[in-house]
Amino acid sequence: MKVAIATSDYFVMGETFINRHIEHMFGGQTCVIAGRFNGEDPLGKPIFERRGRLTVADKLRAPVAAAVGAALHGTSRLPFGDNRRALAAFLRAQDVEVILAEFGTQALVVAQLGNDLGLPVFTYWRGTDASAALRSRQRVRSYRMMMPRLAGMFSVSQFLLDNLAAHGIRHDNAHVVPSGVDIRRFAPGDKRPGSFLAVGRMVEKKAPQVTLRAFAKAAAGRDAHLTFIGDGALLEDCRALARELGVAQQVTFTGALPHDQVRQHLLTTEVFLQHSVTAQNGNTEGLPTAIQEALACGCITLSTRHAGIPEAVEHGVNGLLVAEWDEAGFAEQIGEILDMPDRAPMAAAARATAEAKFDNAKGLARVEEVIRASVPR
Repeated sequence: MKVAIATSDYFVMGETFINRHIEHMFGGQTCVIAGRFNGEDPLGKPIFERRGRLTVADKLRAPVAAAVGAALHGTSRLPFGDNRRALAAFLRAQDVEVILAEFGTQALVVAQLGNDLGLPVFTYWRGTDASAALRSRQRVRSYRMMMPRLAGMFSVSQFLLDNLAAHGIRHDNAHVVPSGVDIRRFAPGDKRPGSFLAVGRMVEKKAPQVTLRAFAKAAAGRDAHLTFIGDGALLEDCRALARELGVAQQVTFTGALPHDQVRQHLLTTEVFLQHSVTAQNGNTEGLPTAIQEALACGCITLSTRHAGIPEAVEHGVNGLLVAEWDEAGFAEQIGEILDMPDRAPMAAAARATAEAKFDNAKGLARVEEVIRASVPR
């Protein structure tokens, strides 16, 4: 079965879940509908760039097309005119049988065209698209209007499906399939005692300052070291805070790293920290891939009761959880981990969770199974 993967930007190194779909779904029988293409195509796929240069005629049509799209479909981003005809021709030339839109916002763009061409359209909800986006009444309206145009939808967590349902956005053919991890590549290595790791963009949703202050409170002067991997607006603030808290020698900030280097850190790390919170604009996680990778590597995970995280981390079994913004509780749990006489059982439970729930080979097979069952041949 040939599938077109619709995504915003191609190729993005951090979007391993999307790149995995593009590379492996239905044995690699895929092509890409990209909002933007940066010129890098390591997967060697046929690509259609939606936001390419408009023809003169389309520039003239654009204001009317945007107004009509907003009125009839709840979005002004639908393909139109020459661009729409070119995309339709691309899908026909590629013998596409189904469209999978990564993120609900991408499904808005392609759902109507898919229907017009007789192509079933599915979407995958992953986080921002089913949290912060719902703060917009226009976006909620457009999602509701889109539901009858979809053949089905997937979500990385039950939390996101519940969040959508609370806004009247439901589909009878909805399935929870986490992004998953390659549990054969992400596996426990020789752990460094007292090693802590945090991975992710240094932004509000990740609350890196809370993680840093809690670590300083619990681990200062003890045999413990925290590595932060990630770049972002809060990186320099956190570096200054580490100096201010007197733990600069116990904390390393690497900046952004390639995914394989992140994996190397996870293999040898004992404890994974992620203090995810709901941002002021309503943005939440779905179910962080980094947490799934940490569990696969046998890392004891300390995180928050936020979004889909409790669907992965079971308090006292494979990790520990605190409430969002509970800095004192986060510090207390770090201290509890450091005081554990034997961390092996919790680490083993983390690995077992990943094997049971987050094997991406099983997840990909599940997505393919749902699509096949939903699409008449």
